[in-house]
Amino acid sequence: MEKTIDKSTWGWMNGFIAVVIFSGSLPATRVAVLDMDPVFVTAARATIAGILAIAMLLIFKEKRPDYKQMFHLLIVALGVVIGFPLLTAFALQYVTSAHSIVFLGMLPMTTAIFGVIRGGEHPAPVFWLFSVLGASLVIGYAIAQGLDAAPIGDLLMLIAVVLCGLGYAEGAKLSKTLGGWQVISWALVLSLPIMAPLSFIFRPESFVGVSTAAWISLGYIGVFSMFIGFMFWYRGLAQGGIALVGQLQLLQPLFGLALAAGLLHEEVSMGMLGITAGVILCVAGTKKFAKAA
Repeated sequence: MEKTIDKSTWGWMNGFIAVVIFSGSLPATRVAVLDMDPVFVTAARATIAGILAIAMLLIFKEKRPDYKQMFHLLIVALGVVIGFPLLTAFALQYVTSAHSIVFLGMLPMTTAIFGVIRGGEHPAPVFWLFSVLGASLVIGYAIAQGLDAAPIGDLLMLIAVVLCGLGYAEGAKLSKTLGGWQVISWALVLSLPIMAPLSFIFRPESFVGVSTAAWISLGYIGVFSMFIGFMFWYRGLAQGGIALVGQLQLLQPLFGLALAAGLLHEEVSMGMLGITAGVILCVAGTKKFAKAA
């Protein structure tokens, strides 16, 4: 029993570290796409992380995954290496990072759903109560803001969240046998033959017009958001459970809004803060009352 509790605690700790790292992703992406093509930003971040992944795999002499694992790794790559980064990069051309961050409140529920479908988990009914409540708060806020204001941006964020949840759940399931950092590393390596050429094709015509802030932001999402963060995240999900640890993502809007306001000077309304407070309470509820069956 003691061993289970310790493992669960480590899962929440690793998950929390990952969420803090991921919180800077959307604000940093917003800065990058102001000066660079979204496809370039997506491909370049994956290429940067892919190079780091190759180095890690070579240093530790990791065994190549088998064909069955390769299939699951392709799903991970589709969800978190290509799908989510590309769709959010396009979305951030239409909406602010503060607006897009609120949509991340739906990530825990999509991750939990795919955790049930792909990971075979069975959280208690009260878990779904808090999960649905948290997602409802986010969706209700988006509707109250008027989805017709930027329908393309909102639609892209919704699709991105679904793909990301799939990639999280698939990667967490695979981490139990392959290892957390190995999963994201192999997914990046599989994506590299596509992403590296795309980063060259869609590179800026002139680097003169690209600000220092944009380059720093690209470096952050390439090194931290796309690689280091996933080392902690997949390990945390595997240790503490996909559905339960995944609820920590409800904290991401709080950290992200703070960064959007502090670094990008974007307006953070009282409504955004209220929704964020609500989803934080939902995290506390799932942590205290929900137990995987």
